[in-house]
Amino acid sequence: MQSALHDHIPNATAMSLATVDAQGHPHSRVVQLSAMDPNGFDFFTHYESDKAMHIQACQHAAIHFYWPQTHRQIRIEGIIEKLPAADSDAAFEQLRRDHQLAALVSKQSQPLPGRRTLEQNIQIADSEHNHALQRPQHWGGYRLIPNCFEFWQGRVDYMHDRFRYTPKGHQAWSVTRLSP
Repeated sequence: MQSALHDHIPNATAMSLATVDAQGHPHSRVVQLSAMDPNGFDFFTHYESDKAMHIQACQHAAIHFYWPQTHRQIRIEGIIEKLPAADSDAAFEQLRRDHQLAALVSKQSQPLPGRRTLEQNIQIADSEHNHALQRPQHWGGYRLIPNCFEFWQGRVDYMHDRFRYTPKGHQAWSVTRLSP
């Protein structure tokens, strides 16, 4: 991840998030990584969206980063938990106003009569809230707490390098080389 950011790769923090619904059907979409630290990987969304309903049904999920420019990818599996409200408040304050307005009025994953409806709702919210916006209760963050990493480095000869990291005791990881 650090090398992708350092190399200024476009959309380096775009990640595919895979979840499973209550019927066991998989779903995948691209979301933006907001933060990462030794405790996990954070992203923000609407708490009533399809992805939030999937997370509520099954906390097991996976994220995937792919950087074709460097022939690298990382797959991370783990458990998702909701971030504390204070973390979501802080993240919301850092958003540009247009992103805040979109988070305020969007009923993510729900049917919408047309784009014009969304644009009108944003205009109305903007005119009604000419002061700093407060985070809506339906918007906030999640963290994927990893329990498995797989790193892949592509090679022209298809003899790719793959390594899987799994927990081994307290703050230690076991590394296994995998066949390409």
